[in-house]
Amino acid sequence: MLRVESVRVRYGRRVAVDGVSLDVGGDDARVTALLGPSGCGKSTLLRAIAGLEPLAAGRVTFDGTDLRSVPTHRRRFGVVFQDGQLFGHRDVAGNIAYGLARQGWPRAAAAARVEELLELVGLPGEGRRAVTRLSGGQQQRVALARALAPRPRLLLLDEPLSALDRQLRDRLAGDLGRILREEGIPALIVTHDHDEAVELADAVAVMDGGRIAQVDTPARLWRRPRTARIAEFLGYSSVVAARVERGQATSLLGPVLVNAPDGQFHLGLRPGSVVIQSRGVRAVVRHSVPTADGVRIRVRIESGTVGGPTGVGTVGGPTGVGTVGGPIEVDALGDTAPADGETVCVALDPRRIALIG
Repeated sequence: MLRVESVRVRYGRRVAVDGVSLDVGGDDARVTALLGPSGCGKSTLLRAIAGLEPLAAGRVTFDGTDLRSVPTHRRRFGVVFQDGQLFGHRDVAGNIAYGLARQGWPRAAAAARVEELLELVGLPGEGRRAVTRLSGGQQQRVALARALAPRPRLLLLDEPLSALDRQLRDRLAGDLGRILREEGIPALIVTHDHDEAVELADAVAVMDGGRIAQVDTPARLWRRPRTARIAEFLGYSSVVAARVERGQATSLLGPVLVNAPDGQFHLGLRPGSVVIQSRGVRAVVRHSVPTADGVRIRVRIESGTVGGPTGVGTVGGPTGVGTVGGPIEVDALGDTAPADGETVCVALDPRRIALIG
């Protein structure tokens, strides 16, 4: 198992990774996604684990062995970067076999491993093709096969699909998940794509400002982010204060069932969290915008309370803008666009809210 302990990486005075601790490869988390916005330090952390960046503090161990003095090529980690970094002067088979030759594999065994991996990544019979004639998706498959060829004890993937178009990325993400399961190699995947993290990882570590903000399973992370800032990154664009009593959270947007103890919380809202229906909280339509999933309807709620007549809370962005008693605006999702100024009823979809705190 990989263990990162209080790791710090500096570039001059700037701290890019600040005291990060993380385990990868345990029984419950064979694949971990390192999720965060651009510039948060996630790629720097991966490079430090690979031995490509020096540590200013902390340590990286694998199965209890400190890797500080172990050079990159002796760590037995496979690394796949965003652009693949294939050797243009080698054909597909030559790229995949590169690590095998460096490790002294017999020619016949190396050739058999190359054929096995071509089948695994969906490129059977393509060993003699020039890599310069491959599509972007095919090149990333070759880069993955090259990293897997020597049977590494850990796979490190740095935004491996981000340069691809959405349709191809979705297809390759499914293939990558299958390959990781079949090979049984623990992996750390750096990504900023929510869907990628959910599809591929057993655990997701949210990174922010050089630090790990939260580690959890994808399902628990999206339902129970610890802070409004984490919720914002996960796609919850608005926050409303709520009072939880006996498994029901009550807010300006009405009641909704939650799995939480009694107390004051905040609810994170994202597209689809608020729905138009026949019964619910009365709201006035401000305007509507067509989307791929229906119609996004901006509605205004004039007043309300949280937790009864004395309840107090906030509604707005993740920093809590506005007061419970004043008017608020949120986005609802509907099938058709009501007229501007029309009064509708809105309610919360319990499957698409987050309980923050």
